[in-house]
Amino acid sequence: MTVRECVEQYYEALRAGEPLGEYFADRPAVVKHGINERLVGYDVVVEGLADQTANTTDWTVTSHDLRCGQNGNTGWFADMVEMGWKDLERNTRYDFETRWSGSLLSSEGKWRFVGMHVSVPLAYADRGDCGHPDG
Repeated sequence: MTVRECVEQYYEALRAGEPLGEYFADRPAVVKHGINERLVGYDVVVEGLADQTANTTDWTVTSHDLRCGQNGNTGWFADMVEMGWKDLERNTRYDFETRWSGSLLSSEGKWRFVGMHVSVPLAYADRGDCGHPDG
C-alpha cells in the first residue's frame, strides 16, 4: 500500500461509515485535529472517531488536490476536500470546503496516520460557528 492508497481508503471508509480507528497508529502521541476537536492519544482518537461514526451519516468526501510523499517509512499528505455529513443528533446537514494534511508511518507494509489536521478556510471561521452548533 502507498501513502496515497491509505488516504484514499480512509476517505472511502469515512463515506461508507466504517470504523476509522484502524487507520491511526497505536501510539500515545498520535494526534487528530478536526474542524472542532483535538484528539490526542490512540485510545482518545479511536473513541472520538467511533462516536463520530455513530452520530453521523451521509458523508461526502471529494478530494480535489491530493498530494503525497514518502521517504522510507515516513509519509505525508495534503489535500483540498469538499466534505459534508448529516448530524443525527441535531438532524442537521453540514458541508465544508476543507484543508487536510497529515503525517504517516509505515510498519509491516501498512501506513497509519500519526498526525492529521482538518481545517476550514477563514471564510467559515468568520461565520462565528464554523457551521457547527458547538462552534
